[in-house]
Amino acid sequence: MFSAEETERYARHIVLADVGGPGQQKFAAARVLVVGAGGLGSPILQYLAAAGIGTLGIVDDDRVSLSNLQRQVIHRTEDVGRPKVESASDAILRLNPHVAVVPFPVRLSPDNVEAIVADFDVVVDGVDNFETRFVLADACEALGKPLVTGGVLSFYGWLTVVAPHLRGADGTANPRLRDVLRVPEGGRAVTCAEIGILGVVPGVLGTLAATEVLKLVAGIGEPLFRRMLNVDLRDASFDVVDYEREDRSGETE
Repeated sequence: MFSAEETERYARHIVLADVGGPGQQKFAAARVLVVGAGGLGSPILQYLAAAGIGTLGIVDDDRVSLSNLQRQVIHRTEDVGRPKVESASDAILRLNPHVAVVPFPVRLSPDNVEAIVADFDVVVDGVDNFETRFVLADACEALGKPLVTGGVLSFYGWLTVVAPHLRGADGTANPRLRDVLRVPEGGRAVTCAEIGILGVVPGVLGTLAATEVLKLVAGIGEPLFRRMLNVDLRDASFDVVDYEREDRSGETE
């Protein structure tokens, strides 16, 4: 049961037909892991905390720098130099003291990823490199955890939900991340530090990612399984591309 303060806090969810009291209870019971407390992680963490997700895990081994603040809005000027997990944890608790925060001030690796992911229901990827992204995706597949994953650069962003442990309505297994995301030639992607990023872009994509998490937790609507959302904010275009699982020979199942 919610306290009077919590009932008032979540009043707009409780009167919302697709959420209601039962949905808000699911939010309160959920454990969500957010990997990265940067541009994407900032709005993801803020909106999940505001929504009343009961436990938020944060993985990040970086410290806040002044150049982060143009887009990583969970951190403040006075946080420069602090570990991002500490700064983000404080911001979450200021926003909603009912949320439990579990900080992991580490970099994900094949050695620690499964131990960290195992205790959470849904995982959100806000990282900025292919190596960590695929390590995380492999662990989520092995442990049967849905992964909300996306990326941003310049004026662009993309978002999808990967759950290869689940099957679609047609009975076939959902795709893996490698079925839709390819490592660029040379194994290295261009970074925001090299070509820049409009500060609001991760805000838009991060908010959409948080929406996918809430949909998964409450069982609302249709998550972005087998679909990738591509966003170009220069012309405000939002396009959805379908994709399928590939077998080892490269042919679709």
